[in-house]
Amino acid sequence: MLTSQRKNLILDMLRREGQVVAKRAAGEFSLSEDTIRRDLREMAAEGLLRRVHGGAMPVTPDLPDFTARQAISSDVKRKLGAAAAAMVKPGQMIFLDGGTSTAEIARALPRDFAFTVATHSPTIAAELEHHPTAEVILIGGRLYKHSMVATGAAAMSQIANMRPDIFFLGVTAAHPVRGLSTGDFEEAAIKRHISACSAETITLLTVDKLDAVSPHVIMPVSALSGIIMQSGADEARLAPYRAAGLDVMEV
Repeated sequence: MLTSQRKNLILDMLRREGQVVAKRAAGEFSLSEDTIRRDLREMAAEGLLRRVHGGAMPVTPDLPDFTARQAISSDVKRKLGAAAAAMVKPGQMIFLDGGTSTAEIARALPRDFAFTVATHSPTIAAELEHHPTAEVILIGGRLYKHSMVATGAAAMSQIANMRPDIFFLGVTAAHPVRGLSTGDFEEAAIKRHISACSAETITLLTVDKLDAVSPHVIMPVSALSGIIMQSGADEARLAPYRAAGLDVMEV
């Protein structure tokens, strides 16, 4: 079997199962463990996976700070934000997570009917300062500066009394087996809490967030109502999300 074929099989296993156990992969592919371990080392050097004892895990995305992420906001995120904003209906309450993609939602929100925006992000609230029809509710608490969102017991208590129609969730990674994840324990907890209080949860994804895993799990992908996805992703990578019953909108 060619090296490229072996590596493709390893990547397929990683996407399908969320991990590669070298011993199991060797048995499944009828190869030696030494061969699999050598391939895993090479693939880790190429940035295709992350080596762990006994095998490999999906890559963990870098976590640039909020200011750095603002600087790389792109046309892709503007398209994602516009598609999300178009889902909002008159009289609804939506909850906007922190982040650069959700900032694009705030900028694209309709201006010809009234609705309510709740957020635990002061930067998102500031985006809506001059919006003519949006009522804005800002949740307070301990500020997690990396993402510029409020976390902790005070924020959780305020959110518990809300029932948003749609929560637009921000994540750093999405994997069909390992779920939706982010880089901070407290941030993951509050995202999970907002979703539990909301009628629907929608996440916006760029291609680089697919098949990746960050340290702290928010919830399984099956807990989502839908995904607004950057166009151009291989259909094989999207198939597990569709199989989970999710509406995947490509823009």
